[in-house]
Amino acid sequence: MKDTKAIYLSLVLESNEDGYLASIPGIQGAFAEGDTIEEAIFNCVDVVKMIVAYRTERGESLGFNEIEIKPNTQMTVAIPVEIV
Repeated sequence: MKDTKAIYLSLVLESNEDGYLASIPGIQGAFAEGDTIEEAIFNCVDVVKMIVAYRTERGESLGFNEIEIKPNTQMTVAIPVEIV
């Protein structure tokens, strides 16, 4: 298994005229829109991945809660799901 890391971030969701806006406070440029909540979240995660890749190339870190993922690491992720 290659070295893998995870970052715990807070994500803010807001509704707007076009759907939803997801953003990460504290990371400049980390925001994305989507027609649904799920789409906004996944688009924002993609943006964060690009920002992390860019900063990694430059030898910079995000300065957030970064943990190393090992084979026995367990994480809990909460994702909102609309129930009709």
